[in-house]
Amino acid sequence: MKITGTCHCGQITYEAEVDPITITICHCTDCQRLTGTAWRAGIPTLPNTFKLNTGTPKTYIKTAASGRQRLHAFCSECGSPIYATSTDPDPAIVGLRVGGIDQRQQFHTPQRQIWGQSALSWARDLWMVQRSNDAF
Repeated sequence: MKITGTCHCGQITYEAEVDPITITICHCTDCQRLTGTAWRAGIPTLPNTFKLNTGTPKTYIKTAASGRQRLHAFCSECGSPIYATSTDPDPAIVGLRVGGIDQRQQFHTPQRQIWGQSALSWARDLWMVQRSNDAF
């Protein structure tokens, strides 16, 4: 599936191809801090299909306790997370942040969640919470 995306302010735009069933929810503490919320929803691009159309994201290299490094890209103007990938000079696959993708409503329900041991205790029960009138 061909997708397009943007940061919140529109400075960064991109396109790629993804498989809409490959969304993953990550509950690790790094993703909680990097997104400012309880989890991160991401989708990998198909190999060598990611293309930045406008803007240049600011990057940050996070080193995990294992020593593995991941490059995180975000908009330097509005702070929107855009993607994460390996630190290779020309990575084949980019993990896009679902919130910036224009076609996100067309994706399938995520079938994979990782780092559940770090999940916030209330995160599993969100769909049971009473919704306000303007919420859904």
